[in-house]
Amino acid sequence: MVRPQGRAISGEHRRVALVTGAARGIGAATVLELADRGWSVLAVDIAGEDPALPYAMGSKRELVALAAEASSRVSRVGAVRPFVADVRDPAAMRAAVAEAIDAWGGLDAAIAAAGVIAGGVPLWDMPIEQERAVLDVCLGGVINTARAAIPALLARPEPRSGRFLAVASAAATKGLPQLAAYCAAKAGVAGLIRSLGAELGGTGVTANAVSPGSTDTEILAETARLYSLPDAGRFGGQQPVGRLLEPAEIAAVLAFLASPDSSAMTGATVAVDGGLAL
Repeated sequence: MVRPQGRAISGEHRRVALVTGAARGIGAATVLELADRGWSVLAVDIAGEDPALPYAMGSKRELVALAAEASSRVSRVGAVRPFVADVRDPAAMRAAVAEAIDAWGGLDAAIAAAGVIAGGVPLWDMPIEQERAVLDVCLGGVINTARAAIPALLARPEPRSGRFLAVASAAATKGLPQLAAYCAAKAGVAGLIRSLGAELGGTGVTANAVSPGSTDTEILAETARLYSLPDAGRFGGQQPVGRLLEPAEIAAVLAFLASPDSSAMTGATVAVDGGLAL
């Protein structure tokens, strides 16, 4: 997909974002989209393997390369910086937020895109360490990001336009066999966003999520393996658009939600799913 160049950020300061799960997939696409729109971005990823999971995580090399490419799009040295942190570690997420503030003076958006998947068997047969990894990254990681980032969003002077965003999934509302932990975690993200929207009412800071359908990412490739499918392309036929979605398509919606233009939205989970949930 050819991604259009967005308009640059104007105003007293360039808007600053923190994006988790940034080494690849939707997280990486979001970093690039924000960079195209003139944002400064801290690109956060664990950048290492998880022994509980049977597929490869994003690497430090991918994270550094992503930050370099994104910075080149902004034409400002250091406009996008890589930062290695595990979203399951609250102290690491506080350090990431502190890094963004130290680099650029504040924070305007935090986008919790980090996620993992495991399953392929009924819940009662799923190894407990895999279940824990899915819950701790896909839901706990969003909570840890919110705990660290929202105080920084609220620290901006009024009138504020801070944005806390998360990546949920069509799995939040569909009962997918052999992916019970993943479905539970993503449903939890949607519930969390509703509550944060209520808690942040009147502050100028909003909380929203996107709910992607089958998107061409490593997580979907692993899902195909768990279902013993020859390739992830088989999932595209389940969506009325008749194809897999591109990470950049999800990122474009996240970039809109991160902008001041989304001021009328809070507590929402926006379906960006090619019609999968219909």
